[in-house]
Amino acid sequence: MNQQTQISGMIRAADTTGTTAGYMPGFGNDFETEALPGALPQGMNSPQKCNYGLYGEQLSGTAFTAPSHQNERTWCYRIRPSVKHTHRFQKIDLPLWKSAPCIDPDIISLGQYRWDPLAHTGEALTWLTGMRTMVTAGDVNTQTGMASHVYLVTESMQNAYFFSADGELLVVPQEGRLRFCTELGIIDVEPQEIAILPRGLVYRVEVLEGPCRGFVCENYGQKFQLPGRGPIGANCMANRRDFKTPVAAFEDREVPSTVTVKWCGQFHETKIGHSPLDVVAWHGNYAPCKYDLKTYCPVGSILFDHPDPSIFTVLTAPSGIEGTANIDFVLFRDRWMVAENTFRPPWYHKNVMSELMGNIYGVYDAKPKGFVPGGMSLHNCMLPHGPDKNAFEGASNSELGPEKLKETMSFMFETRFPQHLTPFAAQAGHLQEDYIDCWGSLEKKFDGTPGVK
Repeated sequence: MNQQTQISGMIRAADTTGTTAGYMPGFGNDFETEALPGALPQGMNSPQKCNYGLYGEQLSGTAFTAPSHQNERTWCYRIRPSVKHTHRFQKIDLPLWKSAPCIDPDIISLGQYRWDPLAHTGEALTWLTGMRTMVTAGDVNTQTGMASHVYLVTESMQNAYFFSADGELLVVPQEGRLRFCTELGIIDVEPQEIAILPRGLVYRVEVLEGPCRGFVCENYGQKFQLPGRGPIGANCMANRRDFKTPVAAFEDREVPSTVTVKWCGQFHETKIGHSPLDVVAWHGNYAPCKYDLKTYCPVGSILFDHPDPSIFTVLTAPSGIEGTANIDFVLFRDRWMVAENTFRPPWYHKNVMSELMGNIYGVYDAKPKGFVPGGMSLHNCMLPHGPDKNAFEGASNSELGPEKLKETMSFMFETRFPQHLTPFAAQAGHLQEDYIDCWGSLEKKFDGTPGVK
């Protein structure tokens, strides 16, 4: 990053807007960035003629009349308007990418489920052909709920582009490195980072280091936002400055290309004669971003008891019901455990939220065996779950002292809707049929006499 300064008298001014090359810091900011000097209009959005012969075009992420503190939109100044394409949209089939509702009456979603990591097969797979939907919830047509996917990517998209009209994508890499070349700039992501790709944003996905595997939460509802911290105050958890939004970057290429759009759960393709990544300048607050999960500052109990897992929420998507999310993205990372006279792992429970977990790396403290990096588990709403026998016995009988959980990072996609297994999740051979056996050996300890057993 260029850190040179300009000197005016006794004043020194940095000539950069952030500390990470290619990115601007902040979450939900109003950004402005231009790849060519003077490409960004000043003082107005839609001049009669834009510099460089560019076209002004607005990308709206909310209704025009949304309250100002929720209103999201970005003005783009591009070489060609995005409406320019040479063929009508034609429906195509991506059979393993599903949308809600996807309910098969022959598949039972009532239960506790766990999957081994999806294996790489040597098949050439792009971001589109490598997406595997595991569960769906809600209804994409009414813009409620979500879907959870695993991606297996080995090949870069070549003169091919994609956008989802159905929802934003939260990408959680677990293996390999990806580059998202978007209309608004370039985002590189790797394990222990996440990326957020807004609804309607056009992009191409390239493999920087493969093969690649990871998780995707497709959010049909309101956009992800930072959770309210309440009495925690202004700091800790995920801080806004640690989110990075790309600076403007464009390509001017005249080459036959395809654009695929996901709309109401169906996929359609059209042909264009150029790269659509031709936004030379933009300003607004509706943009992609990335976040380094290692910067998440967890908070917790420092005397006794184990708080609800909501204390580890990184992002939340509201549902319209106060305090009940359409989706919560929750992170379980390295942290100190110091609570006295307390069962420290997650306790046994059932609740109104459906919990889909994924392991990025390391060992999860409530499931020392079986829940491996790249694997997933599902505990649907109002179904009991909790530690296996080994975790329970270990935590119940260990000598308590300050203990640091190290080399661990798992996450949870939590939603108020039941999550339904897709045929792929139920039948593709990755399901651990013996998962519920991890609780089968839990023993009766009650004998009718007082005292701690």
